[in-house]
Amino acid sequence: MKSFFNDKRVMVTGACGTVGSELVRQLLEDYQAEELIALDNNESAVFFLEQRFSKHPEAHFFLADIRDCSKLSRIMNGIDVVFHSAAFKHVILCERSPFEAVQTNIIGVRNIIKGAMENKVRKVIFTSSDKAVNPTNVMGTSKLMGERLMTAANSNLRDDGSIFASTRFGNVLGSRGSVIPIFREQIRNGGPITLTDPDMTRFIMSIREAVHLVIDSAAFSRGGEVFVTKMPVIRIEDLADVMIEELAPFYGHNPGDLSINVIGTKPGEKMYEELMSGEETRRAWELERYFVILPAFTSPYRNVVYRYQDLRSEMVTNPYHSANEKPLTKDQLRAFLKENHLLCEDPEQARHPSERFWPNGSDKKEPDAQDRQSIPQEKITRIHGAA
Repeated sequence: MKSFFNDKRVMVTGACGTVGSELVRQLLEDYQAEELIALDNNESAVFFLEQRFSKHPEAHFFLADIRDCSKLSRIMNGIDVVFHSAAFKHVILCERSPFEAVQTNIIGVRNIIKGAMENKVRKVIFTSSDKAVNPTNVMGTSKLMGERLMTAANSNLRDDGSIFASTRFGNVLGSRGSVIPIFREQIRNGGPITLTDPDMTRFIMSIREAVHLVIDSAAFSRGGEVFVTKMPVIRIEDLADVMIEELAPFYGHNPGDLSINVIGTKPGEKMYEELMSGEETRRAWELERYFVILPAFTSPYRNVVYRYQDLRSEMVTNPYHSANEKPLTKDQLRAFLKENHLLCEDPEQARHPSERFWPNGSDKKEPDAQDRQSIPQEKITRIHGAA
């Protein structure tokens, strides 16, 4: 697998984001890409990323916006593989600014496709999200549209040029804006810990594992597929409990003194996450570490043969969502967090705020009247460890 990139020029968009920066690191340090072009529109972040990898003469860093189609096309000249990770990813911000989400998450994907076609890029991998499945919010809808654009681009080509595919995964624990840094700061401050709902479940993985599987999909892809990463499931309440048990003593607190406040779900937020819909299971195959969803429509211009070395089954019967999967036990979750160093603070990131924004314009530390109608009374506030 590592030899796949030895003679390739690779481009990463959104290179300063959580996924993008780890892509840059692995491609340079683990996969020895011949040349790496890293793009982002955040000037300061690009500067610091370039300093971080200054010992790699094969890496080049540029300011660019994926909304600028002509610049993308110029930069893609001579590129072999593109990993497209630039996107707006925060659900509430996309809800508030849907036109901006369309410009970046949909039109931006079209620009990537156009530039890749013009330059005959060999492979383009789009990083998608579990929120693209049966979407209930703008961000998820825009990600689903990005996937469909990638599949359509592959089927509409009339030659053996670019291969377009997508890879879909769940919550990357420890990433900026995720719940782990929020919980950490709330525990540091002595609580309370704000929990959306005790019954909420999520797919999880570490950033290193997520990016490793994204890179794998570049080698596996045949054209138009959506690769769905297999990953464990957790209950968010268990995550809060384990983090309290592990971190409260470190910050000088008694774990039994920290309370957990249930604040209800945000608009557009699901109680469980889906990685594959019921319709998609009818055209999905199971591999060792993935499910691969084949295109709904075959290309009239290309004879694509879908063949994978680690194929387990050409039949998938159950939609892949977190409510159907057995969650990790607390001990398994604790081991996962420690193994992936997710309980440690990242020295490269600034202190994360402990507040959780709610779209009513205030820090929603207590449930409002509407929330209280939908949340059992015994769940609203409890002391960690109390029955």
